[in-house]
Amino acid sequence: MNQLIKHIKTLCCACILLIASQAQAQYKVQGTVYDSSRSFPMISVSVMSTSGNGTVTDANGHYSISVGEKDSIWFSYLGKPTIKFPVLKIADVTQFDISLQVAITVLKEVKVQPRNYKQDSIQNRLDYAKVFDYRRPNLENMTSIGQTGAGINLDEVIRSFQFRKNKSMLRFQERLLQQEQDKSIDHRFNKALVRRLTNLADEELDRFMALYRPTYEFTLYSNDYDFQLYIKESYKMFMKQKATAQH
Repeated sequence: MNQLIKHIKTLCCACILLIASQAQAQYKVQGTVYDSSRSFPMISVSVMSTSGNGTVTDANGHYSISVGEKDSIWFSYLGKPTIKFPVLKIADVTQFDISLQVAITVLKEVKVQPRNYKQDSIQNRLDYAKVFDYRRPNLENMTSIGQTGAGINLDEVIRSFQFRKNKSMLRFQERLLQQEQDKSIDHRFNKALVRRLTNLADEELDRFMALYRPTYEFTLYSNDYDFQLYIKESYKMFMKQKATAQH
């Protein structure tokens, strides 16, 4: 066992030197994504890098993503990814605009079709599968003991020292999970249902929904009866507090 520990320490030191020698320069690639006519900026296009970073285009079709010099980036819209573009082959990383083969009619259909929460959630999981499946490196994955003896997973050892990348991936994963949970709550705890059960409207409706927004766990596991009962009981407390404040 002592020999194995010494072997692991030697490999770790070698990995640190290897990583230090292969440190990449960092770039920020930014630009705008257009439709095939290059007339309309595209919203919510996924932008991913081979190092695991990701983002989406904003309301103006603009994006900005941090990458390494050996990275490549690609774009994905409606589940259709583009080819990968090596960072070193991009002439101007400050203005890397691209047009996707999407007709204007398709864009209009996307705007008028009602959103399907479950389909959106599944598609988001597919687009960011690498991020959702990411796991923090650990000693258990670095070593294995089989019939031929102990073995070392060198790739896993190297990955354990990529501190910045690991931290970035974990932050991105947490953000995606939080967004997924928020959308799940919004889907069930919606204004139409609350308005029907409470008859609240306008500012009072917004205030009630902010004060009594349920947790993700309750939203996920409660049945329809218990969920609607929660809204009704919360409404009683809301009106009681309102009456108290007026006296």
